[in-house]
Amino acid sequence: MSDVSTNPVMASGAGEGQGADDVVAHTAHGRSTARPTGDGPLARTAHRPFGFDAARRLRTLTGVDEELLDRVRYERSKYTALGGVVLGTSVIAAFSMWNFAIEALGRVSLLAVVPTGIWMLFVLNLDRWLVTPQPNARRRVGPLLMRLLIALMLGAVIAEPLVLRIFQTAIEERVADERTDEIDQLRANLVRCNPVPSTMRAVTPEGCERTYVLSFSKTPGERAEELATLRSDAAALQKRVDRDSTRLESIDSEVRGECRRLIRMASTGLYQRTSECLRLREKARDYRTTHRTDENEQRLARMNSRISTIETKQTASRGAFLKARADGVERRLEEEHAKQKEIGVLERMRALEQLATGNPVLFVGIWLVRLLFILLDILPVLVKYLSGESAYDRMLTTASNSGVKVHDAEVRLTEYRVMADIEIAQDAIEQEVRRHRAESEAALREHTAAMNIRVRQAVNALEDEIRRQSTV
Repeated sequence: MSDVSTNPVMASGAGEGQGADDVVAHTAHGRSTARPTGDGPLARTAHRPFGFDAARRLRTLTGVDEELLDRVRYERSKYTALGGVVLGTSVIAAFSMWNFAIEALGRVSLLAVVPTGIWMLFVLNLDRWLVTPQPNARRRVGPLLMRLLIALMLGAVIAEPLVLRIFQTAIEERVADERTDEIDQLRANLVRCNPVPSTMRAVTPEGCERTYVLSFSKTPGERAEELATLRSDAAALQKRVDRDSTRLESIDSEVRGECRRLIRMASTGLYQRTSECLRLREKARDYRTTHRTDENEQRLARMNSRISTIETKQTASRGAFLKARADGVERRLEEEHAKQKEIGVLERMRALEQLATGNPVLFVGIWLVRLLFILLDILPVLVKYLSGESAYDRMLTTASNSGVKVHDAEVRLTEYRVMADIEIAQDAIEQEVRRHRAESEAALREHTAAMNIRVRQAVNALEDEIRRQSTV
C-alpha cells in the first residue's frame, strides 16, 4: 500500500471563475500527479485535454519535468520565459541561415527553406540540451564551461551572416569597386603584355605571366625587318644622291655661267661658245656617267615606292593586329566577368575585413554588432547558469540522488534474489546428487545381499548332493 502525502500549493488566484487550491499527490516513488479541484484554470485545462497550452510548450523547450515543477509552481514563469529565449535564439539562427543560403545560392529560392529549417531545429535542440536542468550541476564546473564554450562557438557562427546582412550595402559597393579595379588591371596587363611587335621575334615584356599573353595568327612584325633594311639602304642612297646632286648642280652652275659668254671668231665673224664652256659641259657629262646619278635617282625612286607599299601593308596589318588584340582582350574580360557572378560568403567576409581595416569607427561598430548577436545566441545558457540555483534544481538534484539510491537498492535486491536463486538451485542439485548416491549405494547393497544368498544356496545344495552320494 503506497504512502500518500499531500502538500498545499499556491492558489490559482481569487476572483470570479476560480476555485479552491490544487492538490498535488505524491506517490512513494517520488512521482506526482496534479488533481485540480474546483473551477480553477487547471480544472478548465483538464476539461480540454486537446487544447493548446503555449506556456507549457515553451517550458518543454527547457527540458523541465512538469510533474516535478508542479511542486514549485511559482517558478513556472521563469522556465516559460527561458523557453521563449530558446525559441527566439532558434528563430535568429534560422534568419541567419536563410541569409547565408541566399548568399550561397545567389538568389532568393525555396531551396533555402530546407537548410533554414534543419538549422533552426538543430539550434533549438542544442539550446534545449544546453539549458536542460542537470542534477548536481553546481558541483561540476567542467560541463558548465563546456556548455558555455559550445554556446559561444555557435553564437559566433550564427552572428557572422547577420553582420554581413547589416553591412550588405557597404560590402557590395566594396566588392564592386574591387572587381572594377581587377578588370581595369587585367585590361592594362593584357595591353602591356601584348604590344605591337616590331620584329619577327616578339619579346614578352618583363613581369608578364603566360596568362596575360595572347596568341595571334599574323603580326605586323613579319615585314618589319625588310622595311627596316629598305629604309636604311634608302637613307644611305639618299645621302649619296644628295651629295652627287649638289656636286652636279655646282658644275651645271659653272656651265651656265661660262656658256653665257660668246666670243667672235676672227675668221668667220660668228659668235660661238668658249672652250671653257665646252670643257665644263664635258666634265658634267663625265660626272653623270661615272657617278650614275640618273640610275641612282631611279633606284631611289623604286626603293621609296617599295617602302611606301610595305608601309601601307604594315599599317593595314597593324590595324588588323590592334583589332585582333582588342577582340582578345574583350574575350578575356568577358571570361573574367563570367567568373564574377554573385558575391560569395568568403568574398563578403574579406570585403568586410578590408572595410574595417584602417577605419576604427567601423571596426568598433562591426564588432559591437557581432558581439551583440553572439550575446543573443548564448543568452539561454547565460540566463540558465547565471540566475543561480533554483528550488526546482535542488528538487531535481534530490530526486536524482534519491533515484540513484533507489536504483542501487533495486540492483542490490535483484542481485540478492539472483544469488539466492542460484544458492537454492545449488542446494537442490546437491540434494539430488546425494539422493542418487544413496539410491545407488542401497541398490549395490541389495545386489550384494542377493548374491550372497544365492551363493549360500548353491553351497548348501552342493553339500546336500555330496551327502546323498556318500550315503548311497
